[in-house]
Amino acid sequence: MLLSRRQFLRATAAVGVLAPTLSSALTSCAAPEDVPKVQFGAALPIPPLAESTVQGGTRVFALNAQGGKHEFVPGKPADSMGYNGSYLGPTLRARRGEKVRIDLRNQLSEETTIHFHGMRLPAADDGGPHQMIDAGSSGSPAWTIDQPAATLWYHPHPHGSTERQVSLGLTGLFLIDEPGAPQLPHTYGVDDVPVIVQDRRLDSNGQLTFDSSGNSLGTLGNSIAANGVLGATLKVSTERVRLRLLNASDGRWFNFGLADHRTFQVVASDGGLLAAPAPVTRVQLSPAERAEIVVDLKPGEQIMLRSFAPELGSVNPPDAFGGGKDFDVLRLDASASLTPSPALPSSLTTIPAIDVDGAHIRSFTLNGRNINNHTMDMNRVDEVVAKSATEVWYVDNTSAYQHNFHVHGVQFQLLDINGAQPPAAMRGWKDTIPVLPRDRMRIAMQMPAYADEQHPYMYHCHVLTHEDQGMMGQYLVTESGTGPSSLTMEGMQH
Repeated sequence: MLLSRRQFLRATAAVGVLAPTLSSALTSCAAPEDVPKVQFGAALPIPPLAESTVQGGTRVFALNAQGGKHEFVPGKPADSMGYNGSYLGPTLRARRGEKVRIDLRNQLSEETTIHFHGMRLPAADDGGPHQMIDAGSSGSPAWTIDQPAATLWYHPHPHGSTERQVSLGLTGLFLIDEPGAPQLPHTYGVDDVPVIVQDRRLDSNGQLTFDSSGNSLGTLGNSIAANGVLGATLKVSTERVRLRLLNASDGRWFNFGLADHRTFQVVASDGGLLAAPAPVTRVQLSPAERAEIVVDLKPGEQIMLRSFAPELGSVNPPDAFGGGKDFDVLRLDASASLTPSPALPSSLTTIPAIDVDGAHIRSFTLNGRNINNHTMDMNRVDEVVAKSATEVWYVDNTSAYQHNFHVHGVQFQLLDINGAQPPAAMRGWKDTIPVLPRDRMRIAMQMPAYADEQHPYMYHCHVLTHEDQGMMGQYLVTESGTGPSSLTMEGMQH
């Protein structure tokens, strides 16, 4: 059942479950004092659809970034942040072709931004670290949506404190709809369900804590939350359910599958539908990646959505950096009688291949906290690209541990992984890719259609500790592909 905003906040604040205990091998960091094991059964809260108004042809959403209290452990409220509430935020929803505006009021005691992850939009409205909003101030990014139906998300992007603000709860989904979409489960909160998965690091008092031991991936949690709840259960009333999975963790990889190893269908990746459903038993997501999956259920059965030990390439030992363990995420409880669901179509959409003949080639090497031997400098322009040009980027990880790579302002196609064709679930539009140790990824994209010599877009590792520590660069889009090598903060939105 779709929850109102008040019901959602009540459910996520007062759920009567306890955090699970995971071994120190799972956390790979100085673990907080253990807390009792989780019992599944609490209802999965459904983030409410955000209210909006239409003003002069523009759909307007109002968001407040605010502090609050959230109970991961009953009776032990933890300091938190949320949009229009104490933890997480409502789901924004708009159609392709609509002009939208987001009126964000910053009611925090610190500055923040709001970044629209995966959205094609002008750099000045992207919400990167140059678009800071002071405490007590407001911002109103606006743009016209011009991309396929997809599951995107929004979160803060203040340089140096993104991990903390996202971890405290500033996260929400942004769904794009498109006319003529294929027949998939589509009733929000019933057979089309958002699932925001986060590992949270809780102490014995139920408080959110952060890693202080210098762990290479930053904070790795000892507890798993789905839509802000530990031990969450989704009551399913239809033969098929579509789960929109978002890995909103700071640094943990998830390798999602069903506990009985049954096959399910991946129907969409970061930027929208795949060409056809991809039957799999696992879908692995690094931080910030999304996947839409469709699960078939039988009347009366229970099945656990589980994260199996992620495949992290040459990471050694395999339980280092957050790997090596299985853990349960969400229990699916099918009703005794299920409403029939239409069969999945054999094809979903057409994804035109990007013509890379004559494309501009760039190379990016990830190592330590550097990209191409540089850490982030807010005034340095790392790359200048031509408006709407086609480019191919080589992304190499020369580190001994995993990174990933996110590019603002575009959706791209993954051409190959170490020269081999990517798996079917990764052949759609992407904005974030995992880059495991010694891997080389090749991606192709059309650069943004918005020329702006003052406002840059970011590219960075989306392991949030790495991002905060400077594993990020920035690129300008100009009409000609030439432009300044440095920026000044004057004139930038603040």
